[in-house]
Amino acid sequence: MVKFLRYGGPFVLAGLFFAFSCVGVQAQSSLSRVISGYVRETSTNKPISGASVFITETRRGATTDRDGFYTLTVSGGTYTLLISHLGYLRFEQKVTVPPDRNLNNISLSPDTRLLDEVTVKTETQDRNVKKVEMGVTQLSIQRIIKMPALMGEVDIVRSLLLLPGVTTVGEGATGINVRGGSVDQNLVLLDDAPIYNSSHLMGFFSVFNPDAVRDVTLQKGSLPARYGGRTSAVLDVRTKEPDAEKLRLSGGVGLISNRLGIEGPIAGRKLTFLADTRLAINNFLFKAGPANIRDVRASFYDVTAKIKYLPNEKNTVYLSGYVSDDRMLLPSDSLLSVDVSATQTGFDYQTANGSLKWTHTFNNRLILNLSGVVSRYRAATAVPDSSNKFRLQSELLSKIGKAELNYQTDLHHWSFGVQATHYDLSPNTLTPGPVSNVQPVDLPSEQGLEAGLYAEDEITLNEKTSLVAGLRYSQFLFLGPTTLRTYAPNGPRRPETLASEETIGAGSVAKSYGGLEPRLALRWALQSDQSLKFSYTRTRQYLQLITNSTAALPTSRWKMSDNHIRPQIADQLSAGYFRNYQNDTYEISAEVYYRQIQHAIDYRDGAKLLLNPTPETDLVQGRGKAYGVELMVKKNKGFLTGWVSYAYTRTLLLVDGLYAGERINNGNWYPANYDKPHAVNALAIYRPSLKFTFSANYTYSTGRPMTVPYAKARVNNRVTLPVYLDRNQQRIPDYHRLDISMTWEKNPARKSRYWYSWTFSIYNLYARKNAYSVFYRFSSYAGSDANKLSIFGSAIPSLTYNFKL
Repeated sequence: MVKFLRYGGPFVLAGLFFAFSCVGVQAQSSLSRVISGYVRETSTNKPISGASVFITETRRGATTDRDGFYTLTVSGGTYTLLISHLGYLRFEQKVTVPPDRNLNNISLSPDTRLLDEVTVKTETQDRNVKKVEMGVTQLSIQRIIKMPALMGEVDIVRSLLLLPGVTTVGEGATGINVRGGSVDQNLVLLDDAPIYNSSHLMGFFSVFNPDAVRDVTLQKGSLPARYGGRTSAVLDVRTKEPDAEKLRLSGGVGLISNRLGIEGPIAGRKLTFLADTRLAINNFLFKAGPANIRDVRASFYDVTAKIKYLPNEKNTVYLSGYVSDDRMLLPSDSLLSVDVSATQTGFDYQTANGSLKWTHTFNNRLILNLSGVVSRYRAATAVPDSSNKFRLQSELLSKIGKAELNYQTDLHHWSFGVQATHYDLSPNTLTPGPVSNVQPVDLPSEQGLEAGLYAEDEITLNEKTSLVAGLRYSQFLFLGPTTLRTYAPNGPRRPETLASEETIGAGSVAKSYGGLEPRLALRWALQSDQSLKFSYTRTRQYLQLITNSTAALPTSRWKMSDNHIRPQIADQLSAGYFRNYQNDTYEISAEVYYRQIQHAIDYRDGAKLLLNPTPETDLVQGRGKAYGVELMVKKNKGFLTGWVSYAYTRTLLLVDGLYAGERINNGNWYPANYDKPHAVNALAIYRPSLKFTFSANYTYSTGRPMTVPYAKARVNNRVTLPVYLDRNQQRIPDYHRLDISMTWEKNPARKSRYWYSWTFSIYNLYARKNAYSVFYRFSSYAGSDANKLSIFGSAIPSLTYNFKL
């Protein structure tokens, strides 16, 4: 199997892709007419994804995509269309083929009856059984806002931690770890724009404003061919469609942030907009805390905006933008501060994204998407003291252009696309103050170009079997101006073994990498309510976040692949069993996976990565493997909904270089920093009436790995130093926590201009002091003290008020 993955897999699967794509051509020849259109909500004109469109006479059906689009192929005649979606009234319509118009658009009205209101989702209930894809979770914002929230702040990313296979190294850590991957191995998108830091306040909250979000899709199994550049998972966040009927205001007041949004038409239904903002100034929270954090100052804001232009039925233009800014000032005795000689340390980081997308419908079968994206992430650490004043800054700018062509029939759904990304990376710039003793440092910038070309086809072979076959080719060029360094061949790669340097001019190719990335997913229906699925995915990653801390700080350094740092390559095999019971009321699923990683990155003992002009001398690469099983039971309907999940996940690394300094743990397998084998999550949402909702979640996970001193040595009978042997061989205590939330809201079934709700929540109900880290202070040679750092060691209540006009 390993030889298949490494050598034969790409070529065999490429052949399968083209072979299966030819299946069904004869079957389509007699089906020459197409019914297609968009399904939207009546009052807001927002697209409804996952709606079921069914033809009663032929017993054929389809589901709408994320833009609400559907297509069906039939012969001539008159048919009855049935359109349904949970949370909306069922719609029936007679259509004649050939149709009298290009697009047969349909509007659904919301159903405010009790049980349908409880189960509003953005996907069909049997999607887990009927769709080919696996390892995919789509959450609607309606469900996310019902989950208990930290300090009343609804958090998109934190809600994903209740899913099997999704973990974090601890509270206050940036990003998530999916199926044993590091945080930088996740591709995070907001309306097609990459997000390089998904957190506010150093990892406590996510950057996504829930008022502006339509739905969230996490892909961790069979990745579609249109996604590339990351080896673990894809988190695709889409903002909602602006209201096309009237001007609306919404917002909320909470313990952490205050929110305000506006949306509505500018020129009727053709031109609409939305703008949502959050502002948080949290100094008062720190003043009420323990003595060591009372001088902490923290604030953030973000703005999410979108303009939609609909000149006619065949063209749609979207302009989206996002801006955020975080600032924190920490005293020198704060455990979050960096190791500098100063009374205070400041952190600030900003994200600015913009995307322009044009969708053109040529005909009932062919759709073109063109988009351009600009994304900038800037992070800085600063010391304000005059004698040691400095500002350490890094910046990553990416410019993206892509085109995608979709061709859909009843048996095939083709996707073709091309994408190019230009990276401009400024690793570290140290700027001293006017009278500072600090010396300036300006590391050379890095330039890179990543291009991808892909084709994919979702094929329905018969009633029981369907598959998605995709093939992606990616190429990365490390560009000048840069300096290529070579080291002595008979020794480790260290600054003292530097042999020569070569200057490469601007625009020249210093190093290139590339290769095929086949994707294959297969679904076999055992019965109408159960199926087996298999998938294989190969991915390549050319941009890495390098850090020597367990939880990557927002100021951690990014690094492109170059002549020394090779891109990471991952091959993942997955299999799963999916079954629904009692008319899709209950879902059960079981998935297993195995991922093999080439050129996994870690760091030497004692590595210095910030301000290092030769980072390749402190980085090492080896092999990795991640494997696990994910079990889930879910209830979708009734007064009580929710799920219970269990995941067993392992991530192990092997770094066995030629020289002693290039080996970790003597060249043996060792757990990664984010390896947490066992995780249990439970979520319950109880809604006995339209006006009241109670929810609770419980989470448990194994403690993450840590390195503890094996012994200690006394130097000159004055200084006690720890002695370390193997890395990550012990673990911090296990983590567990219970949260609850209660929401009272104005009855949504009653027609009213003004709507409001009150949400009361308690985070960490039984005040568990979960250890974020364990550290040692050697007070004497005779003994040492082990100290546990807990981020949230007590129950945290909060009250939030939300409104809509």
